[in-house]
Amino acid sequence: MNNNSALHELGVAALARQLRERKVSALESAQHFLARMRAHSELGAFLDINEDVTLAQARAADQALATGNADATLLGVPMAHKDIFVTKDFVSTAGSKMLAGYRSPFDATVVAKLAAQGVVTLGKLNCDEFAMGSANENSAFGKVSNPWDRSRTPGGSSGGSAAAVAAGLVPAATGTDTGGSIRQPASFCGITGIKPTYGRASRYGMVAFASSLDQAGPLARSAEDCALLLSAMCGPDLDRDSTSLDVPAEDFTRSLGASVAGLKIGVPQEFFGEGLSSDVRSAVDAALKEYEKLGATLVPISLPRTELSIPVYYIIAPAEASSNLSRFDGVKFGHRAKDYVDLIDMYKKTRAEGFGDEVKRRIMIGAYVLSHGYYDAYYLQAQKIRRMIADDFAQAFRQCDVIAGPVAPTVAWKLGDKSEDPVANYLADIFTLPASLAGLPGMSLPVGFGANQMPVGMQLIGNYLQESTLLNVAHQFQQATDWHAKRPLGF
Repeated sequence: MNNNSALHELGVAALARQLRERKVSALESAQHFLARMRAHSELGAFLDINEDVTLAQARAADQALATGNADATLLGVPMAHKDIFVTKDFVSTAGSKMLAGYRSPFDATVVAKLAAQGVVTLGKLNCDEFAMGSANENSAFGKVSNPWDRSRTPGGSSGGSAAAVAAGLVPAATGTDTGGSIRQPASFCGITGIKPTYGRASRYGMVAFASSLDQAGPLARSAEDCALLLSAMCGPDLDRDSTSLDVPAEDFTRSLGASVAGLKIGVPQEFFGEGLSSDVRSAVDAALKEYEKLGATLVPISLPRTELSIPVYYIIAPAEASSNLSRFDGVKFGHRAKDYVDLIDMYKKTRAEGFGDEVKRRIMIGAYVLSHGYYDAYYLQAQKIRRMIADDFAQAFRQCDVIAGPVAPTVAWKLGDKSEDPVANYLADIFTLPASLAGLPGMSLPVGFGANQMPVGMQLIGNYLQESTLLNVAHQFQQATDWHAKRPLGF
């Protein structure tokens, strides 16, 4: 490639080709993105950078590429990781004061799998504390700004990942999705992101929020890029993750290119009712019409328990969080209060100082719904409704191949607009929570712009283990349109 100054305009697939063809070196690529990260630090996307490690990985990739024997598709491609994944060579904080300065003795499985493919790590990305939030305003280390409008949220909790990709600071990034934290930031920042079927990607080395919901996935420019990354990230990890599916790794790029003619796209009536802003609806409707032009058929369906997904999620997720976060007590690792009189006082002060407001709120909710006298009334009932929500999807997939609708009711809101009203934040997850509760794969792809020229994403939901179908359906749309190629001004 003659113009290395334009490397950030390339997606993963295009950059990988340039590296294989030796038109650019992995070292040049890494240096280019490190320079961009420094130049746009005002976004607040990065929490840790280690240039020595990054450049050493790039040099090793160049040596492998020079042999001509390396067949790893992602060899030399740079990317960054959400700071919910632990890493040996970078600080791992989960966006919390509780883990400030923490260095893990091992890499998360997802990180290790990508490293085995020759991916070069650029650094760690900001996120809501312990992945709890919808706006990336809950990080102990500062807010992240949306590159399309720096006064607005990039979405959460993977806001640092989405903002970095949208701004061209990285070609791609890892994220995690518990209730929509890949799909919603991807929508708000005008990029593509996918959450695979629960259990597809190992949770080993992911700092746990809600263990029955957390799932890793990639954020990138396009469905093709996501397919390349997801192929490397997924695969069984049975010895280290009890929730890992015993399903072989899959090359998700093989299905790209198949026609969508005859595809049945389910359109849930509950996703297009009161509460959905007109600008988001217009963009999604236009995208659905584009699919009809490509030969797909729209099928009206119903997901009748959509509204119940919010109370169900905000009972189950905090319950699991209260259990998972009990390990952060100042005894073995993480923050410890300096002044205390006894062990109990140390516990109390450590957790009071180390956790932010939203984390404390969810721990208290979780402890409440799991307490004696309330377990049956709240937690057990929520689990029953969760099963019913999954049944609704099973019924819907008897009528259609994929489900399509909005990712969020509105475009990205102003930073601070909902920080004093946590319920308003929770309500913004209404369209992403159902698929998470059911453990289904879901993704977001850019389909236009809404109010204030902010990006709008459309959500695609597939049946279990149907990531290949989702990625191809998104790819076909992106072959016919150029919304995914749009870039924010100044980046």
